[in-house]
Amino acid sequence: MKIIKADQITSKESIILIARKDNSFTSWIKVKQDKDYLKFCLDQKKKQFLFNRYPQWIFVHIIDEEKTDIESLEETRKAGRIISDLVNSRKLKSLVITDLEGNKNHLMAFAEGMALSNYQFNKYLNKKEEKQNSLGTLKIFSKNISKQKIDELDRICRAVYWTRNLVNEPLSTLTAVELSREIEKMGKEAGFAVEVFHKKKIESLRMGGLLAVNKGSIDPPTFSILTWKPAKAKNKKPIVLVGKGVVYDTGGLSLKPTHDSMDYMKCDMAGAAAVAGTLYALAKNKVPVHVIGLIPATDNRPDGNAYVPGDVVRMFDGTTVEVLNTDAEGRMILGDALAWADKLDPSLVLDVATLTGSAHAAIGKYGIVAMGNADRKEMESLKDSGESVFERIAEFPFWNEYSELLKSDIADLKNIGGRYAGAITAGKFLEHFTKSPYIHLDIAGPSYNKLRDSYRGIGGSGIGVRLLYDFLKKQ
Repeated sequence: MKIIKADQITSKESIILIARKDNSFTSWIKVKQDKDYLKFCLDQKKKQFLFNRYPQWIFVHIIDEEKTDIESLEETRKAGRIISDLVNSRKLKSLVITDLEGNKNHLMAFAEGMALSNYQFNKYLNKKEEKQNSLGTLKIFSKNISKQKIDELDRICRAVYWTRNLVNEPLSTLTAVELSREIEKMGKEAGFAVEVFHKKKIESLRMGGLLAVNKGSIDPPTFSILTWKPAKAKNKKPIVLVGKGVVYDTGGLSLKPTHDSMDYMKCDMAGAAAVAGTLYALAKNKVPVHVIGLIPATDNRPDGNAYVPGDVVRMFDGTTVEVLNTDAEGRMILGDALAWADKLDPSLVLDVATLTGSAHAAIGKYGIVAMGNADRKEMESLKDSGESVFERIAEFPFWNEYSELLKSDIADLKNIGGRYAGAITAGKFLEHFTKSPYIHLDIAGPSYNKLRDSYRGIGGSGIGVRLLYDFLKKQ
């Protein structure tokens, strides 16, 4: 779906009105029966309702004044999903959204929610036209919002679409090599550079963590370097984003149970997809910040030569790791990438990963678990962005004592820390591999929805893109 600026509203166009209950509707609601219905809806405290003037429709969303600004904006995004369903059920191809309050934040939030709600992954349906959403164009009519801002929102939503597509692709069509090719396509379209290391190069670099996880696969690994470096970048040192790219995770020889664990593990590269989507949004909108993305990618399978519990793996930076669980594979490939990141002399390294069931169990699908050793202002800025886009951050402690749980008798580290504080010990494991200021984001909970979750949809949610874009733009 395309979001564009409207210069006018014609009498035949269907419209959406964003309003508060005390706004005047007289310019739009003139017929007595409609006025009576409006009064009924407002008296009943209805938040969304519509007027049928076929072939024109008027949809209304009433802003909730009893909620905080952040909660009210999120409710407005969710209203975009409700009205998106009403619009598509009526087979409307385009409509105009405007507001009676002059509140550009709610107007943009509604458009964002509607655009993200309109996403579908119908690629493998033989009769997809039967289920295809009709809405193709959303026009925003407002004197308070520039075309530039509307175009920016459209490109961010497009980046989320790209990200969701990557997460929703099955392994049969998205191996590590295919993931790197898709990222190259994204780079070509958006304008960021992509360099891909293939297996021989990875072997020559001795990226032992990535190679160990890949041993059980018949498909080779890749290591992709995404670079957005505009001529007038505001930062002298790059910010490096690292995304976990496990395109499918069986758990390896530490095999996962199939039901409700392995059956949706095509999403284990959601961190990689979020990094690629963020670079796409930054480049498309020409945000003047130097950002580099690193994506190690492989699948994790229990083939005959797979790495096994008890193995000792030498990582890219020389660290030896005793493998006690082959299902703790994400940290193995991310360790190599984080060590590589230090070569780039970054001001901040931030990884995004569907890393632990522990994080998911702790806070569910409602937010992102974060931890790190970066300056407080970086973490607080990230939290602020999380509130702004409602991809909220739950910060976990990152005390040094947790590192004690990773000590091994036969190697420098163990790849798991034990029964307790699993999300934190995973973060401490990763911290070992970078000397740069560091933040770790565990998106295991909100990255994939088995059931539809409002405008976040079903399947890949695309979480991380809007958060990182907002955070990096503020830099």
